[in-house]
Amino acid sequence: MDKKTYKYIYGPVPSWRLGSSLGIDPISKKEKVCTFDCIYCQLGKTKHLTAERKVFVPVSSVIEELKSTPPLKIDYITFSGTGEPTLALNLGKMIKAVRRVRKEKVAVLTNSSLINREDVAKDLSLADLVVCKLDAPSQYIFGIINSPIKCLKIDTIIKAIKDFKTAYKGKLALQIMFVEKNRVYASEIASMARYIGPDEVQLNTPLRPCGIKPLARDKMAELERYFIGLNVLSVYRAGNKDVKPISSEDTLKRRGKV
Repeated sequence: MDKKTYKYIYGPVPSWRLGSSLGIDPISKKEKVCTFDCIYCQLGKTKHLTAERKVFVPVSSVIEELKSTPPLKIDYITFSGTGEPTLALNLGKMIKAVRRVRKEKVAVLTNSSLINREDVAKDLSLADLVVCKLDAPSQYIFGIINSPIKCLKIDTIIKAIKDFKTAYKGKLALQIMFVEKNRVYASEIASMARYIGPDEVQLNTPLRPCGIKPLARDKMAELERYFIGLNVLSVYRAGNKDVKPISSEDTLKRRGKV
């Protein structure tokens, strides 16, 4: 099967968290647009650091491309890509439109930065699964690991994730990206996780190419003891499905997937 260079969708990709995942990029810019400039991001530095929501891609264009795909057996249609997906002002409309043409579950991977906003929470509530990032227990570590736009406060984000979980009818997962600079705070991060009460805790380390070395398997295993009693999924212990992408390598590279 010839692989196509899509503008808005990519994959399917094998995901240790989601199985077979077909991605939708609601930002779809050549350069990343995000509220964070994380030290481990596989897309490189954030040149467009912003908290302003706007329409980047027409809903109709995404659906047209989605309809053009060959028959696929996938587990999730996942909103992620070249930046923070909740920056897309029409994210909720996209999710509703996807549901009208596909039967698979919908996931959104978010860095949690805007989840305190009512409009963002409303959009996220339309998904079957929301995966929220939480890498730091304090504003100081938040700055080191995630380099957020100045208006963002970690305490506000943590409370907002908790509030969202309380009202949300879908599955909420908490993803924690561990690197050398935050692994010593695992106990405090685990306490935050218990406060939030997610359905799943995903312990990750950057295995895709980036400027930060991943933690070794034994170090990740050591961190799991702090999360006893929580439903933990760890990147080294999870397996990947054998998935063949329909999109070209160029499409995958622009999303940091190869």
